[in-house]
Amino acid sequence: MACCAVPAMAQSFQPEARSKYISRITRDSVIIITGTTRSFTVDSPEDQGPVLTNIDVSMLGYYTDVSIKQLSPRRGVSIPTYKVMRHGIVQKDGPARSGDELHVTDGLGDGPVRKIYKVGAQEMALGGELEILQPAFTAGAAPRRLEIKFTAGQRSPDATVRIQFPAVVNVSLKNTLVNVIGRGFVRLDSLPLQSIGRTGTNYSYSKVGDADVSKAADGSTIITLRHLDLRPDNGADIILIVEEVRFAAPGKPDIKAEYTTAQPAVLTSPSAVAAITVKRGISDFAREPLKVKTYIETPELYTGASFRWAATGNPENIRLMQSLDNGKKWTPAKAVIRDGGATVSGLKPGMLYTFRLDVKGTGPSNTAKFFTGKMDISGFKPSGTDNTEVINTAIDSLYNLGGGTLLFSKGEYNVRTIHLRSNVYLYVSKDAVLKGMKGADAPEPTWFSDKKYRSGTSPTDPGPYDDPENYLTKQDVGHHYFNNAMFTGKRLDNIKIIGNGLITGNGNLVNSDKVMSNEPDNRADKIFSLKLCTNLEIGGIQRKEDLWYDAEKDEPYYATPDGGKDFNTDNMLKIERGGHFVLLATGTDNIHVHDTYFGKYSTGNVRDIYDFMACNNVEAVNIYSKVSSDDIVKPGSDCSLGFTRPATHYRVRNIIGDTNCNLFQIGSETADDITDLCVDNIYVLGANKAGFSISTNDGAHIKDVHLNCGHTGPIHARSKMLRTTAPFFISISNRGRVIGSTAGKYTFTESGKTRNELLVKNVNIGRVENIIINGIDISEVYSGSSYGGKRWKPFDGTQRRSTSIIAGYSLPESSAVQGGLDFRLPDGRHTGYIQNVQFTDVHIQDMGGNPADDAKAAPPELGVGQYNVGNLKTQPSYGLWARHVDGLTVKASSFNYKQRDGRYAIFLDDVKKAQLSGLKMVKSKDVQHVIGLKESPDADLSDIIYYNDTWNNSPQPLKPAELVKTP
Repeated sequence: MACCAVPAMAQSFQPEARSKYISRITRDSVIIITGTTRSFTVDSPEDQGPVLTNIDVSMLGYYTDVSIKQLSPRRGVSIPTYKVMRHGIVQKDGPARSGDELHVTDGLGDGPVRKIYKVGAQEMALGGELEILQPAFTAGAAPRRLEIKFTAGQRSPDATVRIQFPAVVNVSLKNTLVNVIGRGFVRLDSLPLQSIGRTGTNYSYSKVGDADVSKAADGSTIITLRHLDLRPDNGADIILIVEEVRFAAPGKPDIKAEYTTAQPAVLTSPSAVAAITVKRGISDFAREPLKVKTYIETPELYTGASFRWAATGNPENIRLMQSLDNGKKWTPAKAVIRDGGATVSGLKPGMLYTFRLDVKGTGPSNTAKFFTGKMDISGFKPSGTDNTEVINTAIDSLYNLGGGTLLFSKGEYNVRTIHLRSNVYLYVSKDAVLKGMKGADAPEPTWFSDKKYRSGTSPTDPGPYDDPENYLTKQDVGHHYFNNAMFTGKRLDNIKIIGNGLITGNGNLVNSDKVMSNEPDNRADKIFSLKLCTNLEIGGIQRKEDLWYDAEKDEPYYATPDGGKDFNTDNMLKIERGGHFVLLATGTDNIHVHDTYFGKYSTGNVRDIYDFMACNNVEAVNIYSKVSSDDIVKPGSDCSLGFTRPATHYRVRNIIGDTNCNLFQIGSETADDITDLCVDNIYVLGANKAGFSISTNDGAHIKDVHLNCGHTGPIHARSKMLRTTAPFFISISNRGRVIGSTAGKYTFTESGKTRNELLVKNVNIGRVENIIINGIDISEVYSGSSYGGKRWKPFDGTQRRSTSIIAGYSLPESSAVQGGLDFRLPDGRHTGYIQNVQFTDVHIQDMGGNPADDAKAAPPELGVGQYNVGNLKTQPSYGLWARHVDGLTVKASSFNYKQRDGRYAIFLDDVKKAQLSGLKMVKSKDVQHVIGLKESPDADLSDIIYYNDTWNNSPQPLKPAELVKTP
């Protein structure tokens, strides 16, 4: 990795590899970069304008922390001390200025001045970082990919990036893939066609960017990427993969990269330079990291290894050699060698091996290492009250070995923020406890301020819409900061946190939306925070048996093949006190979470368990949550990446828990499409919102959601719901919190009541389609979660209650709006119908007790910021209420109550193509009809029996004349 080119005349020091602030160094001058950018911390005033990028003198002088220093001695030069002087006075902080002097001295700063450099300033963009992944190539070997990463030194909209390749690398629009800020790879010629995600019409970008390829006079090739939105900071801004790269002769060709900003000023960065190394002998020998979907420890797991290199065409001339003393003595390995690869087995466990290839004619290759076992953290000597740095050092050590497993053996480990690395697994053993401390990493700085709308669901708060391009105001504050966590990772691959120990936030993770109002050392609100990663596993020691629940013991158990109950859950990873999120995974694919027990020892200080934002290929199996404050499993999609991303393919099985919110919830963040979700075997112990909730609020198309259809495996028991405010909540609102959305304040009349609130004007109403629900028994329908109270408080008539709800959304008619409705949504739809919902073998026993007058209830439409059961007030039926639905099937099901209820059993309002068959229900003597139909003229009802007042009393077949139909 490199930044700015250093002239040969620079003698005593050079810019650090990651330096952003040094333009160049001459014999007598250090030229620093100065300019402007926008950079908000969580404490910055929201109206803060452009800020200077000048370097602080502490980053140049003696008082520098080595982790951020900008200068380092050149090879062969003794370590000097640097002081910034101004008018003869040592400067310890404040911005460096043109005219300052940099004094290079010996010792601790009190030695003689060896050299004085004048400090000059040049207006530029901050230097970027350029990295070549696997920069070593073998001359004459088979072609392979060349992959580079470039990250701009500062954020900017409408940026231009130029990357220059040497003449020996063939680059074209067809053979090169590009990934801009994590949006995904496309070929260069397809970049203008790549989706920008879901946006409102008031967004300044219509495409991700433009790309062209040109030739320079020296034969090199320049890729120019224009009109890029680099305001989001998602790690590498540009990843390029050039396919089929081959070098015929040795050399060290350079790649260069620079960028130009457009705001708040037009500035160009210095060139970042990185070199490819091409040698005669094999130089790209590497170990393949351990990579399995699910961690299952076997005797062979750590005693074998695989290696790869670019094929040279002569495997018979290659031997794999191994060393146990770091390369002092080599012996042949018992390996199977093929052209470009080798495997070795039977290695001694618990040893650090070094491997290389011996090749006839060209000599040995570079080396690769492998530790054959779990590397115990005790070897790094953790001690004291803070183990953060020791653990991060151990993780980096394993990463530098090419990956491995770090074992947390018996003991307690206090941590602030652990930085995960690709191919490094963390194994938490049974007697190990990882505890969160205060003082985690600060939330990352951002181009925008998020203060306008840090949280909340108000239907009158314009914060999300004041700046249509500010992606930070489109979701609450917990979702768009990733550094402030116990464990964090960005753009990583192949990571695992596994074992059967305990991970706890220990009361030091915040679960409040006002987290950023806390002191700086108390702003962490997540256990795991993963952004744009791939191949993630979190869980215990996997068991193949299904997890289920014993009500008498109030404990989960594994269902054994012989029909027994195994209550031994020592295999499970225990997690508790997770703050706002146990896991916030955003834009992360191929996730497997399993065999996890939440809240075994403490049930406080936790909100969401598993939040999957814009994630794909997710599997969640055998999850038990004793009690939580928010959703247990939540797929969604938000704008926190600076763009939206669809989510698909979820397989969820054996989820058991009690929650102050929903057990399973799609939403509420629904900025992009969410499809193909299969859930089997749920046991809702309590839910103060819904047991099973599906909401689209921001324009997403939610499609193909299956409950208890057997798509994840056999249905081993009937699913159950107890103590839920509403068993099912399937809804559409039009909150429209996406980039480019706008809203206006309107006053309108609905069902005789005046509403004065926001309406989103340029984001289409979302869609919900193909919801299939089977085989579930539901009783005790009331807000009965044990969160914050007794486990469980019996129903006493004071708890909130709601019907199972299917509610589409309709805008108010223009005639009902003061001044009329002055906008039309982009696709012209005025009403969003939920389409094709099927209930089969669903049995609900409501608590009942509502008076007959409630049969006249007219629930309000779900407006901006309204996506909860409580927003719909009272429903006119006790069993099922549906409005704005196109295609509803309910069959082989029943609806009952404990106490006489004066409402309908089922009420359909603006429901098209309803088919109700094979139903049993109770009709109270206080209501004339058991089913109500409003503007639902084509309902098909057959084989329906109702009982009079109580279950099994005087069963009667339903006759068409007994339906109430209102216009």
